[in-house]
Amino acid sequence: MSIRPATAADVPELQSIYAHHVLTGTGTFEEVPPSVEEMAARFQHVRDRGWPWLVSADASGVLGYAYATQFRDRSAYRFTLENSVYIREDQRGQGVGKALVAALLDVTAAAGFRQMIAVIGDTENAGSIGLHASLGFHHTGTLRASGLKFGRWLDVVYMQRALGPGASTVAAEDPTPV
Repeated sequence: MSIRPATAADVPELQSIYAHHVLTGTGTFEEVPPSVEEMAARFQHVRDRGWPWLVSADASGVLGYAYATQFRDRSAYRFTLENSVYIREDQRGQGVGKALVAALLDVTAAAGFRQMIAVIGDTENAGSIGLHASLGFHHTGTLRASGLKFGRWLDVVYMQRALGPGASTVAAEDPTPV
């Protein structure tokens, strides 16, 4: 297994992995899978802003992916990222997600970002909550019954981790593109 920056050639596999999660899971509140074209546009949006999108791959193809985007659009959030991670169904529980998020943390800290937020769909999503906790994320809040999917109300769990010096110093310059 290797971890590398995603490329446009990976988009069909990214879309396939995500579509499975949309249709079967509560980690995303999206209910209709995006097309390959829409996924390509999302990928390009992330890369155009200099944010990282990583894939884990082996001879069988893309095993999973993780990316980070600015937490909110306001300029004051420019040092704070939200991460997303999705793993191919046959690779879940094999350490792919942890390796991807760990690599994402390293890349974003080196670029000068200061905080990473995980917005996790469903308080019953023990895999994602455990993965983030194992990498030093702390529970910072829960939004109760904030999404409706598969005929039930779902919570959203917020977890947060400092990157690099975190809030111990004021940043001298904006983060560099990844």
